[in-house]
Parts: sequence; structure tokens; C-alpha cells
Amino acid sequence: MTIPSLGLDEELVDLRIDDASGELEVPEDPARVGWFTGGGKPGETWPVVIAGHKDSRTGPAVFARLTELRVGQRVSVVDTRNQRRTYEITEVRDVPQDARFPTDDVYGETGDSQLRLITCTGPYDRGVGRYTENRVVFAAEV
Repeated sequence: MTIPSLGLDEELVDLRIDDASGELEVPEDPARVGWFTGGGKPGETWPVVIAGHKDSRTGPAVFARLTELRVGQRVSVVDTRNQRRTYEITEVRDVPQDARFPTDDVYGETGDSQLRLITCTGPYDRGVGRYTENRVVFAAEV
């Protein structure tokens, strides 16, 4: 996965839905980016869902700068045939973690090849031990 504006060029690790929480796993290593294996693949009509950490106890993580992405910027992913697919950002949405997550918008069939990038954002709630929002970046293949 490559995001030129953020200087990011990383290989993806596999992620699944956690059976206990029903939430998408995040990579164990804050320096890694993960791909939801139960979702789409580049070129399919189900979105490719990629998640990464904003930070860790030791400092910024792989998606620390995801909040800098803007509509119109481009992101690319290499597919299983080693072909680079480019996506243009169409929407950036912050979702409060105490609200209903837009599951259908993020994981639902789209009719064309799309990408979703997810990380935490907003203020950090020390009482709960997590950020108060999720940043979801929506992008469509160009």
C-alpha cells in the first residue's frame, strides 16, 4: 500500500473480525498496516478495508498522519497479480466510537472497486484507554 503524500509504502498483514468483540482486528505491531481478509480485493465490488494504528505507547504509528488525507488525493494498493491499483479519496469521515459504526458504508457492496482506510482519531479517553473516534477514508478506483 502506498500513500505518496504521507510517505507511506507498506506491506499488508491479514486482519479478521474479532469473535469476542465483533470488531475488526488491528495489527499487533503499530508499525504495520492490515487488510481485512473477509472483505474485497482490489478490482472487486466489495471495498478493500485497510486498518492501522494512529500511535502506540512509544510514539506515532503507521497511520499517524492519516488525518492529513484530503478528498482528491490518491492512494495505491498492489493486487495479487502484482498490479498497482490507484484510488482517489472521495470522502473523509470521523465516526464517534460511542455511535453506530457505518458498517454498510464501510463493508457493503459498492458496485465498483473502492477502498476504505481506518484508524483512530479524536481526543484520547484515558478512562476507557482509547480514542473517541474512528477516521474512515473512502476512496474509489480511478
